[in-house]
Amino acid sequence: MAMCLDTHCHLDAPEFDLDRDEIIERASLAGVSGVLIPAVRAKDFLSVQDLAHHAALKMPATCYTLGIHPIYTPEAKESDLDILRVAVTKALDDPRFVGIGEIGLDYFLPELDPHHQSYFFEAQLDLAQEFNLPVILHVRRSQDAIIKALKSRKLSGGIAHAFNGSFQQAENFMKLNFVMGFGGAMTHDRALQIRRLAKDLPIESIVLETDAPDIPPMWLAHAEHPRNAPGELPQISSVLADIRSDLVSRTQHMCSQNALRVIPRWNQLIQNSSSKVTQPH
Repeated sequence: MAMCLDTHCHLDAPEFDLDRDEIIERASLAGVSGVLIPAVRAKDFLSVQDLAHHAALKMPATCYTLGIHPIYTPEAKESDLDILRVAVTKALDDPRFVGIGEIGLDYFLPELDPHHQSYFFEAQLDLAQEFNLPVILHVRRSQDAIIKALKSRKLSGGIAHAFNGSFQQAENFMKLNFVMGFGGAMTHDRALQIRRLAKDLPIESIVLETDAPDIPPMWLAHAEHPRNAPGELPQISSVLADIRSDLVSRTQHMCSQNALRVIPRWNQLIQNSSSKVTQPH
């Protein structure tokens, strides 16, 4: 069975507080090998780390990243960047820590100060460059500004999460060793631009994600309380395969390999786990 990796899942979100273990179990039974849990605030760093280790009991390929999300920059303090540096330095010894994220720019919400966002974004990119770590990017209506910031540094690459830009912007990300995340939005028939990208971009540039509990897929959109979950990923991958007229197994395999290519520590985690399983006792 092909490995199925959710490259963006906010498993620590309060929406899962009442049934988190059930959600993890359900995802595992659905065939999800692991999720990447991106931190969004400094005060959540330790809890995200603990959760990644807990979820790994059911989904062994689970990992996490540390970062300050642009939506949380209004409440962030400059000292949070120092907290991030200390947390990253300590986490380098943790094989489940794989990068910096979720970071980026959000030009959709008018209440967010672009200059304040940019200060935190640039500082975190510098940190990623210093430690040679990939980044998980929030790129909502900000692709060009983010590409400009990336080009001014030597970064290892990463993931442009929930990508909804142009084909040219996608190509610019690809040149910088970034792949694009596609998830629930792609399953909606009216999402013509996203579905066109999902079809036309090289498969080597695509990874699968849920962004759970956000961006529910089409089959959950009309629920009374629509909540996305990592267990939806296999069906999301089936939609991508259908859009591309490809096999689900090949789609899952390629997307997982793409994620592991741009996030080397995640690849190392899985390689080490596999070797432990196959070693004779």
